[in-house]
Amino acid sequence: MLGRRTGWRRILGWVLLIATGGGTLLLLFAWSGLYSVAASRGHWPIVEWLLEFGMENSVETHAPGIAPPRLDDPDLIRLGAAHFLSACAECHGAPGTEVSHIALGMLPPPPDLRHRAHEWTDQELFWIAKHGLKYTGMPAWPTQERDDEVWAVVAFLRKLPELDVAAYRALAYGDVRQEPQDGEDIAMTGGGLRALGACARCHGAGDRGPLSALVPRLHGQPAPMLEEALRAYAEGMRPSGIMQPLAAALSARTIRDVANYYTGLGALPSPSPAQSEPGRRLATEGDAVAEIPPCLSCHDRQALPVYPRLAGQNARYMANRLRVMQQSARERTATQAIMAPIARRLSEQQIIDLAAYFASLPPEPRLAGTAR
Repeated sequence: MLGRRTGWRRILGWVLLIATGGGTLLLLFAWSGLYSVAASRGHWPIVEWLLEFGMENSVETHAPGIAPPRLDDPDLIRLGAAHFLSACAECHGAPGTEVSHIALGMLPPPPDLRHRAHEWTDQELFWIAKHGLKYTGMPAWPTQERDDEVWAVVAFLRKLPELDVAAYRALAYGDVRQEPQDGEDIAMTGGGLRALGACARCHGAGDRGPLSALVPRLHGQPAPMLEEALRAYAEGMRPSGIMQPLAAALSARTIRDVANYYTGLGALPSPSPAQSEPGRRLATEGDAVAEIPPCLSCHDRQALPVYPRLAGQNARYMANRLRVMQQSARERTATQAIMAPIARRLSEQQIIDLAAYFASLPPEPRLAGTAR
């Protein structure tokens, strides 16, 4: 028995010695600087294999086991397409858009997702899009609080392989016109870059509303409310991985002009004729037992212009917005401090009823005195 113990101790000693020696050699090798970190040189095959092997197994281990939403949902796909166009296509390619030469110079180069997305499960795509990948150019989602937005991108990626150029542009650009431009216009404005950042791609413009019911209808909303929302997005005070990068690129004057434009359009016809009697009672009377005030005390046409008008708003957007407020870890703005505690008191059925009721209402007449 003593000899057996001595043998195991000797083996363990050799293992520790080899591990310590190997670690020391690796540290000395890194200290020497002999290994080039230049992206132009690429990795040694063994290093490349180890990194890819580790990445694939890490994603498989950490990808959440949650059930995805319906990924064939047209509203979810349209929302994902709009974001993919402005944030992902430059690196990952799209129908009619090849992977940029700058992206091809990354190490590793980003995959063309038209041909590679099928290699990952829905949950793995979600995890990669939400958390990003170390040692690559793949960033994390700008805010970790909006799983619903990340799932929109996954839904679009599942649709992407079957899209031709025309179908992709219809989803990603919506009704935004891409008119031919001359050389001066392209040189001065960047040409198609204007369409990439156009609000109308998601929110509509003129007499056209959003193509996705998950996007708010901005037509006729008070300008002060729209301005405050854009500033909150830009500063990260209102979480949205889709809106934050876009709003952060806007100047104060542009924010004011965009808000005034949508206010001046006037409201669009109501998208839904179905009414909800429980929703009506909650909106007009509230629920004293649950400490839920009447919604119309802040959201009718006489309310302060910093509050949104909900009549005729998309029901799916309103319901999702309330769920996001329920899950918010903390309130970052004055309006969130008012609404989030109320949202947390609502049941799922009350959320559905309220959204259905407000969507059924005729929109408010054009607001007077809100556009500057």
